[in-house]
Amino acid sequence: MRAEILTVGDEILIGDVVNGNAAWLGRELTAAGVAVGRSAVVGDTLEAISGALAAALAAADVVIVTGGLGSTSDDLTRDALAALAGVPLVRDEALAGLIRDRLERAGMRPRPMPLRMADVPEGATMLPNPAGTAPGLRMELPGGTVYALPGVPGEMKAIMAASVLPELADGDAAPAVLTLRTAGVWETVLAARLAPLEERKDVSLAFLPEPSEVAVRITADSRPALDEAVLQARELLGAVMYGTGEQSLASVVHELLAAREHTVAVAESLTGGLLGAELTYVPGSSETFAGGVTAYETRLKHELLGVSASLLEERGAVDPEVAVQMAEGARERLGAVYGLGVTGVAGPGSQDGKSVGTVHIGISGPRGSRSFTPVLPLPPDLTQARANIRRMTVVQALDLLRHEILGVAMIRRWEEDQEDREGLT
Repeated sequence: MRAEILTVGDEILIGDVVNGNAAWLGRELTAAGVAVGRSAVVGDTLEAISGALAAALAAADVVIVTGGLGSTSDDLTRDALAALAGVPLVRDEALAGLIRDRLERAGMRPRPMPLRMADVPEGATMLPNPAGTAPGLRMELPGGTVYALPGVPGEMKAIMAASVLPELADGDAAPAVLTLRTAGVWETVLAARLAPLEERKDVSLAFLPEPSEVAVRITADSRPALDEAVLQARELLGAVMYGTGEQSLASVVHELLAAREHTVAVAESLTGGLLGAELTYVPGSSETFAGGVTAYETRLKHELLGVSASLLEERGAVDPEVAVQMAEGARERLGAVYGLGVTGVAGPGSQDGKSVGTVHIGISGPRGSRSFTPVLPLPPDLTQARANIRRMTVVQALDLLRHEILGVAMIRRWEEDQEDREGLT
């Protein structure tokens, strides 16, 4: 089965909103054994939507459309479907009644515009929306089937999971796929280490880099081949691989801490609370996250965390020993088993003579205290690096904690000829 994805919306076309829906749909359709041939974005005009739908139907068996099902005048996906089919829009009175009830419960007077969501092309089948108001639509058109879904990500995913994927999924055609999660290593080094897998005829790899993380998607001809490939990858990567599937680094850290009934506290400077936010994003994190101190100003590192005033005066705030004392201060003051401290220069300018991208992470725990200075890849234009430096620092700090909990040394450099793997960036 061949599919095309069509995203409707001026806000996506001009770049105000990132097209996350298409990325999610591509992954889900591929996992269901549906071959995605093309993904396109069109603006909010009847002509653009109708033309893109006709082109997609000429090339695919199934078209998934997101966006344009709301209540405003620029929501024209329903109109485009009706125009292609040569049928009128018909008001579904049951849905209109539900919309009126919802508005009245919210203390709002029903108006004509919201009721547009109850207008559907004649002959279309409504798909229930478990997460919102506007239903999805399934419509048979010359050339194939169109599934029209809301653009709101949560609503789109809910309808896909409940109504669309069960219809499209082909278990016999679905490939055996698993994503491996790694941290702290560059894509090129991973590719070199996983070269033995690349040589296999029954396996293919795709590398998906993010700041300080790389996901490796393994696609195999069969489930036994996938299981064998994943086992081989684990042996080749060791502790660099922290998880699989949708696992996040923060969730893995949480699980490791929870299994030992341990907690962590953080002291942050350049990350400004991002590290604590990442740790608390995980459900159940109150069991393992004691709290955090955002000591952005230099004097607060001394006043709140007990960092030596003379050390700060002599070396400045961006220093390995400062990071260690921040970690120790967080651990002691917040009563945690582990403490993490992060300090550095996110840019765009230098600080205390330290260049942009200089980062020091301190950790304190049952095995003592130490610092780690990651080497972060930076773009030529450092004015664009700030967000990535902060994100990479969060990842590196979490990965340092993971290594510390496991009792595995944090690798600093991983050269091709070092079989003992004493290094990794």
